Amino acid sequence: MTTHAQEMSAPAKQVVKASLHPRARRQKSRIFWIRFLFVLPVMLYLVLFFGYPLYYSISVSLEKYDLSALFTGNAPFIGLQNYTDVLQDSVFQQSALHTLLFTVGSIVPQFVIGLALAVFFTKKFPLSSFLRSLMLLPWLLPIVVSGTIWTWLFDGTNGVIDQVLTALHILPAHFAWLTSPSWALFAIIITNIWIGIPFNMVLLYSGLTNISPEFYEASSMDGAGKWQQFFYVTLPLLRPVVAVVLMLGLIYTLKVFDLIYVMTKGGPANSTQIFATWSYNLSFSQQLFGNGAALGNMILIVALIVAVFYIRFNKSVD
Repeated sequence: MTTHAQEMSAPAKQVVKASLHPRARRQKSRIFWIRFLFVLPVMLYLVLFFGYPLYYSISVSLEKYDLSALFTGNAPFIGLQNYTDVLQDSVFQQSALHTLLFTVGSIVPQFVIGLALAVFFTKKFPLSSFLRSLMLLPWLLPIVVSGTIWTWLFDGTNGVIDQVLTALHILPAHFAWLTSPSWALFAIIITNIWIGIPFNMVLLYSGLTNISPEFYEASSMDGAGKWQQFFYVTLPLLRPVVAVVLMLGLIYTLKVFDLIYVMTKGGPANSTQIFATWSYNLSFSQQLFGNGAALGNMILIVALIVAVFYIRFNKSVD
């Protein structure tokens, strides 16, 4: 009887399995479509606001797309000629140098001052939370507002900076900050440092507060001083956060446009022209849309290279 029951149970199991199989497939299909519907808005967003603009930018950069092509719709394919024209333009070397100076001159002070403030605010004292929140103001202000404020501060006639430095006999009266080819870029770098310090401070402060006090206690027992703890405990443990801060700062600085456009528009005499502002001028001032798109794509390539290095760095840390 037992053997017969076992023999009968095998076909029965197959029947039950066959009856459940379509139901299981329908259930899996339903789960798939539910997940797809949740992902669909993000996919549409990426395609519409990233995929298509990137495709269009690459397409325009490979065509002779100027003002006449904009109206006629006839833009002949010229391959990499726009990229060659950009690289051979006399403004390219100027813009490359200014972009490098602006990027390094902004990122390094932002990071150093941001780290110093982050370490300072890890010490609890009255009004520390209020002051830390107040420090966020430069980052929260719209760039146009910040640029307008600092344009007034650097004004050679009524600017506060000019009046203070003149009173201290550091600079002559009516010093032309933003109209001097020698000093305009320096003034914009100072402004950008002021804007970026809070961002660096917040991320680094978050990283510092996540370091366990046990590391400092153990190093103190080994006789390490404050500076030794900072260089041999804090900085190594803060390394992943530092990488994020520097990468995001580099990408942000490479694409800065509005600040320079508000303060100098790339002048005087291209002395504050960086890749972002030059790309705008090529496209909308000179109507060389193909050249502007080519330069924009070159900026994107640099940002992608930075992102790849960051990803590889993260893998090596892990």
